[in-house]
Amino acid sequence: MSDASNAPRTLRWSWLRHTVQAAALVLFAAPVIAVGWGLFGTSVGGDDAVAAPADLPFFGSLSSSSIGGFEILDPFGTLQVAAASKTFELDWLLAVLPVLVVYGLIKGRAFCGWVCPVNLLLEIVDAVRRKLRIEVREMPVPRHAKLWIALAVLALSALTSVPVFEAFSPISAINKGILFGAVTGVWVLLAIVLAELFWGHRVWCRALCPLGGFYEALGHVGQVNVKFDRSACIRCDACKRSCLSDPVILDPVLTERDVIVRAGDCMACGSCIDACPTRALSFTLGRTAKPKASAEK
Repeated sequence: MSDASNAPRTLRWSWLRHTVQAAALVLFAAPVIAVGWGLFGTSVGGDDAVAAPADLPFFGSLSSSSIGGFEILDPFGTLQVAAASKTFELDWLLAVLPVLVVYGLIKGRAFCGWVCPVNLLLEIVDAVRRKLRIEVREMPVPRHAKLWIALAVLALSALTSVPVFEAFSPISAINKGILFGAVTGVWVLLAIVLAELFWGHRVWCRALCPLGGFYEALGHVGQVNVKFDRSACIRCDACKRSCLSDPVILDPVLTERDVIVRAGDCMACGSCIDACPTRALSFTLGRTAKPKASAEK
């Protein structure tokens, strides 16, 4: 056990993931900086005309971007707009397809683990809370609540004719705040940080975020999954303690009912893989069939 615990790791998925999260913020900020605009909505002064970021090959935010003249839209935001306007355009479908295909093939909630700036912020908050030794509840709200919240957001969007989540999205508070100085969702973001510090462990990402609920539904078909090697497991539960989603999604493999983590809630973040001292967990491509004994049950 000691030898296994001290085994060197050739790759730290968490380091790579944080690099990608930071790179995503830089990617969206780069066009704004490239044309001489200021971040956080600051202007560049002077009377001379300046170029617009929209004229560059890439420009936009996590809600809507343009790549080489081709528009890319956030699928959940588009659903809200469709519900609010009671219309749907073919162009919208073409604009959301790349996102659906990429995250559908990888893992729906890979967006949450690898791209979402709120998740990056809350991981920092989580580390601060642990440093301060502040104890919070592990799961104050059931994780599937976000699925119902996502449906409620769409229903309210239809009733109010307003894309509801877009009106208070904490993701916009970071992404669009950095780019354009937008304040939408700032108070919600502050409330989420306070909840993380004093109420529940990752309660927003695990149980309340409607976008996370949307991607959880999509995540059931993802082809990048965590694989389990029973012979290497020492039952230390380090993987469950490190899980960014919900530790219970690891139960089927830890109780030997399955060989991969199938839950749509899995973010494919690699935290459990990094935490395992014996390398019993690893990424695999494809959705391996369930063991026959488990399938018969």
